[in-house]
Amino acid sequence: MLLKIVGGKMKKRLGLLALTAVLTSVAYGASIDHIQTYTPEYLGNQAQNGMINNASVYYNPAGIVNLEKGTYVHIGAQLAVGHEKMEYNSKDYKADLFQPIPNFAMYKVEDDSALYWTFGGIAGGGDLKYDDGVAGTAVIPDIVNGLLMGSGKTLEEIKAAGINTNGSSAEGKNLYAQTTLGKVWKINNKLSLSAAGRLVYGIRELKGDLYLNSNSIKLGEAHLDSERTAWGYGAQLGINYQVNEKLNFAMRYDSRVRMDFEADANESKIKLSKLPIPGYSNLGDVGLGFSDFYPEYADGVKQRRDLPAILAAGMSYKVTDNWTVALSGNYYFNKDAKMDRGASSLKLPVFDETGNPIGSKEIKSLEAKYDNGYEIAVGTEYRINPKWAVLGGVNYAYTGAKVSSYDDVEFALNSIMVGTGLKYNPDETSEWVFTLAHYFYDSESGHYDVKYQGAVPNPEYSKSITAFGVSYTKRF
Repeated sequence: MLLKIVGGKMKKRLGLLALTAVLTSVAYGASIDHIQTYTPEYLGNQAQNGMINNASVYYNPAGIVNLEKGTYVHIGAQLAVGHEKMEYNSKDYKADLFQPIPNFAMYKVEDDSALYWTFGGIAGGGDLKYDDGVAGTAVIPDIVNGLLMGSGKTLEEIKAAGINTNGSSAEGKNLYAQTTLGKVWKINNKLSLSAAGRLVYGIRELKGDLYLNSNSIKLGEAHLDSERTAWGYGAQLGINYQVNEKLNFAMRYDSRVRMDFEADANESKIKLSKLPIPGYSNLGDVGLGFSDFYPEYADGVKQRRDLPAILAAGMSYKVTDNWTVALSGNYYFNKDAKMDRGASSLKLPVFDETGNPIGSKEIKSLEAKYDNGYEIAVGTEYRINPKWAVLGGVNYAYTGAKVSSYDDVEFALNSIMVGTGLKYNPDETSEWVFTLAHYFYDSESGHYDVKYQGAVPNPEYSKSITAFGVSYTKRF
């Protein structure tokens, strides 16, 4: 077949690159896209850390003791829509996003203490399906075509080969759910403290189907259906200091949550002996699959992927009785958390033009690296009348994710988030919140220039997401 006609050093280099491309095409890598959309109110005003309101149970729990006495029930729902996209060789590979996110909370406020319980999503996530494949599958024909070009084949002959990955697809899923139970103590009229325990359940899935074809002839295929799950626990500490009726400061620390994931997977691999590469016919049942480059998804594998600790701080100031402004910041200790995988390594045999073994070639993936991340937000709330208030806010998020962490179905990009919303209080004991936000993400180039030694161009990664939210709070 086609690969038999090539020879020399170009064959050896590009041939191994082609095999690398086959197996590094769809990976659901680690992400720290942690914009803290616990509640719909956050979409309208992202500077929640120093506020005292019905959403403070998530962002400033130490401050809820300053609310009116009573038992509060809070329920909300968010809907994120949009797409995540990569562009490779002027072609878009896109996955549509449609992700509902519920949340629920109960808290009881007394004169000098409060109890609270929350449930909902944490750490971002979503379900992405690329029906037409991804950049990592599109790169394979280009590498093979480069292989053929190096063999002296004409452009017409290369086109006639018809190397393609038609029918390939990828789907990744990343969801975390948390429940937190805590208590607040009012030390005096200005100072209050909170402490809580947190339980987190995480699920990370990867489904990949790769088909390598020459026109209508199937050269090989690989499949993976893997689900990784884990339980973890952590602590939450908070402090609120109300200087006076106008000015309030608050701080919160969420500890690192250790997540020991275990994979449950079904996988089939490309048989190297079936590929038309000289010498490989002697390899028998030796196979190459997704888990060779992403071993955390292999059946039965246990590997940590922690949620990093977060230090959150904020302040709010009442400019007038009806107008409040706020400032918030979050710092993510990514470097202190285990971020899933390091660089994987795989040795493949190398043969000469006659099919005789001449050694082996080690193929390494890039290690996913992260810096610590942060968010900065400013927000406002203006009460039009006793029943209606308008919200607004802007948030900048630096994820800390380096280019080496980008994968085809997950890539954490820095963003600016702009939101607005309305509050409606039909009476003194109930509140509706309606919010809308849009995320403006940076566009970033990938690392194919390093991964494939300059044989192919880099992909461009981008996102566009809009989120809607509604919540209802009732005080009894």
